[in-house]
Amino acid sequence: MTTRLDLRLAGPGGEPVDLVRTLNSHGFADLAPMRLDEAAGTLALTVRVPRGRPRRVVVGRGRGRHAAVEILGPGTPGARTQAAVLEGVRHVLRMDEDLSDFYSACLDDPDLAWAAAGAGRMLRGPTVFEDVVKTICTTNCTWSATVRMVNALVGELGDPASGGEGPLANAFPTPERMAAAPESFYRETVRSGYRGAYLISLARSVASGELDLEALGAAAREELPDEDLEAQLLALPGVGPYAAAHIMMTVGRHSRLILDSWTRPKYARLLGRRTVADATIRRRFRRFGPEAGLAFWLFVTRDWVE
Repeated sequence: MTTRLDLRLAGPGGEPVDLVRTLNSHGFADLAPMRLDEAAGTLALTVRVPRGRPRRVVVGRGRGRHAAVEILGPGTPGARTQAAVLEGVRHVLRMDEDLSDFYSACLDDPDLAWAAAGAGRMLRGPTVFEDVVKTICTTNCTWSATVRMVNALVGELGDPASGGEGPLANAFPTPERMAAAPESFYRETVRSGYRGAYLISLARSVASGELDLEALGAAAREELPDEDLEAQLLALPGVGPYAAAHIMMTVGRHSRLILDSWTRPKYARLLGRRTVADATIRRRFRRFGPEAGLAFWLFVTRDWVE
């Protein structure tokens, strides 16, 4: 049984929102508890609600300029649960981010004018903690290893969801659950290698209240400039320059370019070159100012969606 809700696809500035581009914005759409179905154009995710078990939700195309939000599971959820689910989906889709100025800049760039039709909202997890953990799990390893680590965390430590099918639909584990897990769990079950110590340290800091990642993610640029945010992220266990840039992207700070073993050669290939210096790449997108990293990401991922 499902309950269907409608979510209007328009940004704060009235700018368009391309749902398919948003669902395909980066690889975390394929990490549990999210599950992207490219053929159907849908994203399944798990949302925590004020009371009861988390709810499994599927987001896809709706009528007109709306997304369809289906709440899975038995019974008809109450008004509070429906409101919490809609707010959770809005958060994940970054519907609160005003991209109208960025789109104006894109229209002046022949290589990026296409993005003004609604691209650029970078999918994020329900919490900053989830995105930081997943980012650490992407460092210095293959994507299959990242999937294995995240699957183990979600399947073993996550709370089961109403309407979920199997352990990979569990809600992402809380900092408290991750902090309480022994080192042997990270070594033998997650098989996270050296990252295990980083994950335990991060979870304990958040669970104890020593570290407030959600406040970092919600801080305005005027309150916490990008340089200061980057410095605080770099001080976290297991977070280097690449990871800091990726986390900044998930919290809506796009001044840093994600330059790694995939984006560098992809950019060079698109230009028909063997290599391109990082300084040259940064100079190309400098005109976009605080959104330079977003412009670069859209440039290298344009072919992800037809």
